[in-house]
This record gives sequence, C-alpha cells and structure tokens, in this order.
Amino acid sequence: MSIFGKIKSAIFGGEAKAAEPEAAPVAEAAPAARAAITEVDVTARLNSIPGSDKLNWQSSIVDLMKLVQIDASYENRKALAQELGNASYAGSAEDNIALHKRVMSEIAANGGIVPAELKD
Repeated sequence: MSIFGKIKSAIFGGEAKAAEPEAAPVAEAAPAARAAITEVDVTARLNSIPGSDKLNWQSSIVDLMKLVQIDASYENRKALAQELGNASYAGSAEDNIALHKRVMSEIAANGGIVPAELKD
C-alpha cells in the first residue's frame, strides 16, 4: 500500500480499505454499500485519535504521519511527495509545508471534509 494510501486508510477507516483492491472478485462487489459514506470530517476524525492534542498535525506533515502511526522519516516523506507528484522534494520546511497541504488537498479530493486553511 502506498504511503498516501496508508494515511487515507487511517483517516477514512474501513471505507478506504474497501475501495483499494483493484482486482476484487465480483462476489466482493456487494460491500459497495460502504461507499454511501462519502464524506469524513477529517478534523474531527484526527482530533479523536489519542495523542492528537500533543501533536501539531494541522500544519506538520511529520506530526500528521506520527498521529496515524506512519514512519515520518525523510525517506517516507520523500516517497510520499513523489507519489503526489513532487519529484524534487528535499525535506526543507517549505517542502514539508507544501507536502502537508498537498496531502490535505488529496484527502479532500477523496471525500474528506477538510477546512480550507489546511489545504490552501
């Protein structure tokens, strides 16, 4: 699973896991009923994770990754940036801010309700 896929799965829960298999047998198409939940309040979901009050996940990609229990190493952040189209990620503060905004924008594009200040 991609790093973004892991983040998305942590936020959306079972809905994201159900949508990921691409070669699922026809018999498994029935769980599409889960797709009825198309929007997730990302702020509420992340704030409900124990320890969220001790992390600055709203603006830090490192803290966001830590909150959803993903290794926030430079290598993983670089891989995440590349997944999302930034081949020139160098790990600077500006890169990390841009990566966080990109992740939040992608979460919003996938059905997450994300406040504008987190993605712009």
